[in-house]
Amino acid sequence: MSNTPVNSGRRRFLTLSTAVVGAVGAVTVAVPFISSWNPSSKAKAEGAPIEVDISKVREGRLSRVVWQGKPVWVVRRSEQTLRELKEISGKLRDPDSLEPQQPKYITAIYRSIKPELFVAVGICTHLGCSPTYLSVGFGEEDQGVTSGFFCPCHGSKFDMAGRVFQSVPAPLNLLIPPYTYINDNRIIVGNDEASA
Repeated sequence: MSNTPVNSGRRRFLTLSTAVVGAVGAVTVAVPFISSWNPSSKAKAEGAPIEVDISKVREGRLSRVVWQGKPVWVVRRSEQTLRELKEISGKLRDPDSLEPQQPKYITAIYRSIKPELFVAVGICTHLGCSPTYLSVGFGEEDQGVTSGFFCPCHGSKFDMAGRVFQSVPAPLNLLIPPYTYINDNRIIVGNDEASA
């Protein structure tokens, strides 16, 4: 054992220097790690509301856009289609849209702000497949329905308001995204009418 006196000033200096270097190193490692938690500008843009030109959507036609990485359908419905929506409630699982699959300002039968324009997220509520738009109906099984949506993955069917038929795997109506009208030719998907 050595009898050399302990230099407490030097010891404090070394302890303090080591602590400072350790703190600087921890901050250097933590800043990029914490920054990685923030969404990228691409992710922020994908979640942002989108403006959709509806002036080119003709009666009976479907237009697709992407919002939050999901397909969103815009369909201009005919008068005949709107009449049918009132007549088929007995075939539907949730005809009055009691499940919260749409914003509060959406009407129950048409599930839209204006009856003639239908806007929905094009993802089946069963397992997330994207249904096909059938502008000429489902065939013999559902006579009297001239158009709707059919999910090819497991056979779920939806009417032209995105309401699910009975006896199919999908448990819920199609999701209606928040949207609002800018004017007669443009809507914003992702903006709630109540906050616009």
